[in-house]
Amino acid sequence: MDHCELVNLLMRVHHTNLTSLIGYCDDENNKGLVYEYMARGNLQEYLSDKSSNVLTWDGRLQVATDAAQGLEYLHYACKPPMIHRDVKTTNILLSKNFQAKLSDFGLSRNFPAGDGTHIVTGVAGTPGYLAPEYKQLNRFNEKSDVYSFGVVLLEIITGRPAVSRTRERIAINEWVGSIIPKGDIDTIVDPRLKGIFNVSSAWKVVEIAMACVSPEANKRPTMSKVVGELKQCLETQLSQRNQRNSFEIVSHNGYSITMLRPSVR
Repeated sequence: MDHCELVNLLMRVHHTNLTSLIGYCDDENNKGLVYEYMARGNLQEYLSDKSSNVLTWDGRLQVATDAAQGLEYLHYACKPPMIHRDVKTTNILLSKNFQAKLSDFGLSRNFPAGDGTHIVTGVAGTPGYLAPEYKQLNRFNEKSDVYSFGVVLLEIITGRPAVSRTRERIAINEWVGSIIPKGDIDTIVDPRLKGIFNVSSAWKVVEIAMACVSPEANKRPTMSKVVGELKQCLETQLSQRNQRNSFEIVSHNGYSITMLRPSVR
């Protein structure tokens, strides 16, 4: 997509969970886009085991819900609808208050609405996040974005990268899929949470994520369904937290992070 096309596309994208275009430069010597400033950087930085700042379980649910709402807007509220084509943790930015916003629309495309419709395009995006039909057939529609979001959701749950850094290069959905039959949620959820999460909501979010990464596109949920289910998980989690009055705000390396005291099981 050239510079002018991208500017025209971004000028009609307005949602609280999408980064806003502030301005652009387009002269003989310089071309560039100016986006709103996102003080906390990208989501991947907080999921990395190298980070000393750990997002709590309810914080992760809020980030996931925010990002899902941004993607839902692109798929259903834009006229014409849009597909992002590069949904990943580095393209989810965090504001000062940890509000998540989807960013980087350089690969985005308009697509025809309707069940089963798709566009055929050369493969672009990031390995580990690409849906099977996109890699194999160059076919892409909104359900391909859903697959990528499912990978992001698994990263949020586990704290692991989309593809393991081992020699085997195991995809995160394959790893989680191998653990599910054992019923061991503690192995799946990021160990840096130290067991402080709600087991029921964790299983529910795993279920949502695995539905999103179904190999068959028609078996994946819509982003509207994903948003609805994530909101239910978040509401349940926040309700339990408030009832137990079990949280505090602590300062760590200059960041304010919500920490739960007892394990919410």
